[in-house]
Amino acid sequence: MLPLFTLISMTVLGLSALVGILNNVFIVAVNCLDKAKGRATNACDLIMSTLGAFNICFQCTMTANDFCVFLWSEAYFSDQVYPVFNTFLIFTIFSSFWFTVCLCGFYYLQIVLFTHPILVRLKHSISSLVPWMLLWSVLISLLISLPVPWSIYKDPINNITGDNFMLNTTLDEALPKINLYYLLFSNIIGCSLPLFLVGVSNILIVMSLCVHSRRMEQGGASVSTSRAEARMGAAKTVTSLLLLYVFFYFSEVLMFLDIFPPSSPWMCVCLMIIYGYSPIQSSILILGSPKLRKMFMRMFHRPKMGMSGHELPGKNISMLNGTISQ
Repeated sequence: MLPLFTLISMTVLGLSALVGILNNVFIVAVNCLDKAKGRATNACDLIMSTLGAFNICFQCTMTANDFCVFLWSEAYFSDQVYPVFNTFLIFTIFSSFWFTVCLCGFYYLQIVLFTHPILVRLKHSISSLVPWMLLWSVLISLLISLPVPWSIYKDPINNITGDNFMLNTTLDEALPKINLYYLLFSNIIGCSLPLFLVGVSNILIVMSLCVHSRRMEQGGASVSTSRAEARMGAAKTVTSLLLLYVFFYFSEVLMFLDIFPPSSPWMCVCLMIIYGYSPIQSSILILGSPKLRKMFMRMFHRPKMGMSGHELPGKNISMLNGTISQ
């Protein structure tokens, strides 16, 4: 019989994986459907589709990784399996972080009003720059994750049993662990630096919106235009992603440093935050995009029908990035 902590963790992991995969599949499917219909793929859709696809890979890898830890620990901690899982985990999650930087940078260039010629040129050429930004995000994450197999060592002290490590078997050999110096270096490049860039873009976006709103009020103009609402929605999306990022970041650091003992309440909290990262992030992206939100609502709400049986006209909701860039 598996320990209660293991059963609860596996249940939460399974539910979060299901929600995360479905949400990210929805994001990718909607944008691919638009592409199949001949509609032009803009920079924001490309970033979201790429982010959704890598989040699916991350969610699947994390689910398989943790289920192996819980159920087949001896096979998981073998020299053949442990490096593969950790390489894919680090690659997919750091890619997701850098794609988040790309999305926040896109919103920053679309929302903030520039006068500097270099920034103006960047804003007008953002559509051609986004594919290169995504490519460099993948390359950076790949370079960070490739040294994982050579950064693993055996810790002879940690010969532990399933009762205190959420495992159901006893390991006779020393457990493999990733070198702390490598974790520190990879965390700085793959996690801390993206967090800093997302935070800076969020601060600049909020400051720009506050200054713009103040000028509009002083000029007697209305601040509740469609463009202003779209910019405010983008700012809320960036802020929500930043808060989620911060919670995940500290949970990840606490897990790496083994601050809390296994099966402790705080360890449970860290696990729940890590498990919920992909589902919550995809939900933020869906709610922050009028196009995705409208398609999502259509899946659960049947259209109102008139007396003749035809669908009644509704309000036209424009795409987020299209409204911003007008």
